[in-house]
Parts: sequence; C-alpha cells; structure tokens
Amino acid sequence: MALCRICYNDTSENSGSRYILRVAWFMSTLVMKFGGSSVGTTIALTQLLSIVLHERRHHDNLLLIVSALDGVTDMLLEAAHLAQVNNQRGYRRIAATLRTRHMSLVEQLPLGSQERSTLQADIDRLLFEMLDVCQSIAHTPSIALPPEASDVIAAVGERLSARIIAALLRQNDLRGVAIDGTDVVITSAVHGNAAPDIELTRERVRQHLLPMLASNIIPVVTGFIGATPRGKTTTMGRGGSDYSASVLSLCLAADELWIWSDVDGMMTTDPREIEEARVIEELSYNEVAELAYFGARILHSRMIQPLKERSIVLRIKNVYKPQQPGTVIRHTTGDSPPRLKAVTMIQGIGLMAERSGALADITRLVDETLFQTSGSHADVMLSSQSSARSFLCFIVPTSAGLEAVDMIRNALRQRLLNADPALAGWTVQPLSVVTAIGENLDTFPALTGQVFAALHGIRILGLAQGPSRCSLSVVVDPQDAEATLRQMHALALSR
Repeated sequence: MALCRICYNDTSENSGSRYILRVAWFMSTLVMKFGGSSVGTTIALTQLLSIVLHERRHHDNLLLIVSALDGVTDMLLEAAHLAQVNNQRGYRRIAATLRTRHMSLVEQLPLGSQERSTLQADIDRLLFEMLDVCQSIAHTPSIALPPEASDVIAAVGERLSARIIAALLRQNDLRGVAIDGTDVVITSAVHGNAAPDIELTRERVRQHLLPMLASNIIPVVTGFIGATPRGKTTTMGRGGSDYSASVLSLCLAADELWIWSDVDGMMTTDPREIEEARVIEELSYNEVAELAYFGARILHSRMIQPLKERSIVLRIKNVYKPQQPGTVIRHTTGDSPPRLKAVTMIQGIGLMAERSGALADITRLVDETLFQTSGSHADVMLSSQSSARSFLCFIVPTSAGLEAVDMIRNALRQRLLNADPALAGWTVQPLSVVTAIGENLDTFPALTGQVFAALHGIRILGLAQGPSRCSLSVVVDPQDAEATLRQMHALALSR
C-alpha cells in the first residue's frame, strides 16, 4: 500500500488529529471525479455505484467529486440572467423544470422511503434558496448581473447531484456523505473564475475530510464551487469540477485521480469534428496540459499543475466501459522519439494594425477587456511585427463559455472606439488556433516543414512553437479551421 503523504507535515497537538494520522499513515487514497454525463441518468448512476463498490475493495480511502447533471449549470445561469431583467415567470419555470428532472431521477432510483423523502426535502430546500436569490436580484435592478449572486445560483447544480449520489451510496451500505465545496475549497474572490488557495484548502481538508476518511466514510464533494476565506460562494469556471478534483487530490496526497466521463479517454482530436479520432493510451503532464489549454474539452486547463506537483497519476475513463484502460497521464522519461499525438482547435481573437511599435498599451486593453467580460486574463498566444504592421493573437479559454468570443470581440471593438487616439487603427477579427501536441517537438525541426506541406493551399496567419516543447500552433481564418484540423490530424495519424 502507498503512504498517505498528507500526514508528513501535520504537527497538530490534538490527540484526535494524531489518531487520524496514525490510521491514515499506510492507506491508499483514490479520488474519482464524475462528470455531468456520468451522473444524469439512472443508467449512469448505476454504473457509478458499481464502480464505487468495486474500487472500495481495492482502496482504503475513496473521495468522490461530482458535477451537476448535464445542462443544469447552463439552466441555472439562464435563470440568473432572467432574474436580472425581472423575468419572474422565466426563472420560476427553470426552477420547476429542475425540480421535475431531479425528482424524476430520485423516483427511479432504488432508494428506501426515508432516504427518498429526505432527498426530496433537500431538493426543494436548495431550489427555494435559489429562487430567493433570483428574487433578490430581480428586486435590485442593475446593468450587470452581480457575479456573487450568479455564483450562488450556479452552485446549486452540484449541491443537488452530490446529495443524490450520497443517498444512493448509503442505500447500498456505503457511508456516503454529501460535502459542499464551500466547506473545503478556499479560493480567491474572483467570482466566476476563482483560483484555489492551496494552503487554506489543505487545512480545511485536514479539518473536514481526513476525519471522515479515517471513519470509513466516502465524502461526495461538490466540484466547481468553493468559498472565499470570508465564506462567500465562488465558482472556478467551466470545467471547474476537474480543477476541484486535482486540488483536493493534491491536498490529500492521493495516489491517483480518475476522471469519469462518457468518452473512452483523451482522443487524438475531437471525435465530433473528425470520426477517425483515436484514444491515446498515455500522455505526459506537459502534453495533456497543452491539450487542455488549447481546446480539449474533456479537461480543465488549470487542473494539471497540482497533479504534476506531487506526481499524482491521472486516468481518463469511460463510466460506461470501466473495464477499458482509458488514458493514463503521468511523468514520462522524455526520451521517446518526437511524434504528433493529438491535434486541437480553439477560437481566438486577432488584432492587426498598419504600424509597428510598442504593444504594451494594446496588450493591456485586451487583458482588461477579457477579464471584465469573462473573468479570465489574456494569454498572448502569438505576436509578430514587421516594419509596417503589427499582429496579436489571443486565445479565448474554453472556461469562458461558448458565447465568449463574440462578447469579447464586441467589447474590444467598443473599447477601441473610445480609447486613446494612440490605439486608433487596430482592427479585431475572429481567428482559429489549431495546435499539434507531442513531447519533444522542438528536437525535430523537420516537423514544421511537414506541417507546412500538409497545409498546402491554406493561408497561415501565424505559427508558434510553445516553450513547453510539446506544442506547435497554426493560426488561420475560421473558414479554414476545419480543413487545417483535418490535414494536421491526418499527419499525426500517419506518424
């Protein structure tokens, strides 16, 4: 069995804490995160239960992180926006729809009468609390939706699913307890895209989760949500449940983190775009971080660093095919021959001006606009200048949401119209960034030539090799994006 490494630095003088440390010292810990597609139906929940029962026999400690049911977070955010415009009928209709959906799921599960009635009362209470917040927003008119209130509403989805799953575990003789992320994950106060405070979260884990694990309890923790040190609810952006899972894995010093979804693993590209996409058996931390950053929807881009910090193995598995190995992510030796393993595509925004010179002012304006619009800071993907022209390309993170590109582009255009005359002349346009991923690509310069050859006839606006040494990105017009993705993916499969 693996050492439970979280015990190393605990110097508590409390005798109960010392007892917990002695119990946990030689125990193995597995963290499993279940996405929205793996918790939203009775079939999916039956699979989840089967997986937990099986893994309970192989690991001393289990911790579950759960997402909201598919589509629920979007419905909750819609309810918040309807409240902002005082559309009471709209947000009440959404609350009623959510109640029907969750109650129907509960009715279909093999639960005892006591568990079912308690669960139904919890669902009603959470939705009534959500309606109270909506009503408060509706009665306080404002130009923008208050982000603090939006986070409180969005957090309801995970709270509902965690209670359903914990009840299902208890019905099957497992000691499941629903835990709100607000009790254990402490974050910054950037509502909508909060960053976790590792040290404060580690202390909460010691206070709340370690005693449960020592008592043979399976905590079912809500993903996506946390709280500021003052207790204000926050959310960590799209895909934030992955981020919650990696942070808690780090704080528990887990042996492995498994992400359960409805796909067989990380794919060579998005199978919705290209049918020939294949499962990748193994990736390095650097490779999967680049995949997530440049658009692979299955993982949150910020979740890799906490795992890499403690060499925690990450596995991506299909909840409907648990016997399949999926994709494993871990440290690699780095001596494998360079090759393309995957190709991603993500939306970006390009800015051009018919002049050269310093870029600090335009970069600052873009960063401020992106943060105000989406809660994310700008990452300069690529910049280049000639004697008479300047070009910048910023990617829009998937965590910003599906409509973010249009929102940010429109906001940028408006700000440029009202900006200092020194910024006059910059034009804004949508772009696509197609990225090839593979370890040690910088040791194989001929690959760049092969990419150019594969993209014969496509206008390339920019080309960048990432400092991670495992990414090669091509910037193209959106109308050329699909062809670029297809041709680069064919090159990856041919190697």
